[in-house]
Amino acid sequence: MRQATFSSMIGFMLCILAFAGCQKSDRSDGYGNFEATEIIVSSEANGKLELLNAEEGSRMAAGSIAAVVDTTQLHYTRTQLQAERHSLAAKRPALAARIGVLLEERRNMKRDDERYRRLLSEGAVPSKQLETIQNGIAVIDRQIGSLETENPGIAGEISAKEARIAQLDDQIRKSVVRNPVDGVVLTRYAERGELTSYGKPLYRIADLQTMFLRVYLSGAQVPQVRIGQEVEVLIDGSKSLKGRVTWISSKAEFTPKIIQTREDRVSMVYAMKVQVNNQDGRLKIGMPGEMRLPTKRGS
Repeated sequence: MRQATFSSMIGFMLCILAFAGCQKSDRSDGYGNFEATEIIVSSEANGKLELLNAEEGSRMAAGSIAAVVDTTQLHYTRTQLQAERHSLAAKRPALAARIGVLLEERRNMKRDDERYRRLLSEGAVPSKQLETIQNGIAVIDRQIGSLETENPGIAGEISAKEARIAQLDDQIRKSVVRNPVDGVVLTRYAERGELTSYGKPLYRIADLQTMFLRVYLSGAQVPQVRIGQEVEVLIDGSKSLKGRVTWISSKAEFTPKIIQTREDRVSMVYAMKVQVNNQDGRLKIGMPGEMRLPTKRGS
């Protein structure tokens, strides 16, 4: 009787140990929380917000207009610069015409100079008349030189105006803020009618259709994992999803307090990210999750 009782106790203990071993082997390899790639969209212009379409919780398409900053003064400045550029460009033909008149006048005076030299050699005219003609030629040469130096100056001014107009065009274009990615607006930082400035955050957006489970593994587990490897992801302790490893940290760090690892006493762990499809929207930022390697088998 005693031997039967002892055998029963041994059997019961073996069952407990087997169950404990089964429970232990059923534990996940990594624990963590879900996160998404978040982008803070900021203003690239100064002025009043005429439009801000980013509503918290709303979905926005990539390339859609998210905000518009007032560009009235920029347009006024651009119009003024365009008028100045046209005025400078109009001076070019007139300048060329003036130079042409002076060149023709110089040619006539050069012919008079040659004629008066011959007459002077024959003693038919006084030398003073020849000096007057030569002085006139020198004056025309100086006038032509002055106009020729003025022409490159006009070209330089026109180039400067065009560069400034291009700069204003870039500022006007950046006054229209376009949403960078398909996603859901998480936080709105500004309101329509407020004054904004370059670099001021307008809203925060994230692509929630693709989520990442950030988990931490011990050094002994890291050799079992590679980038691109498919793993099992658990949520609510039972729902199983497919995941793919997209990143593994190259250096160890201290175990975060909110994270459990496979070995309770491990102090240094490696972070990794597992990409999970979230088309149905069941995953939320901050939600806890578990990861199991392909070699892991439940009892």
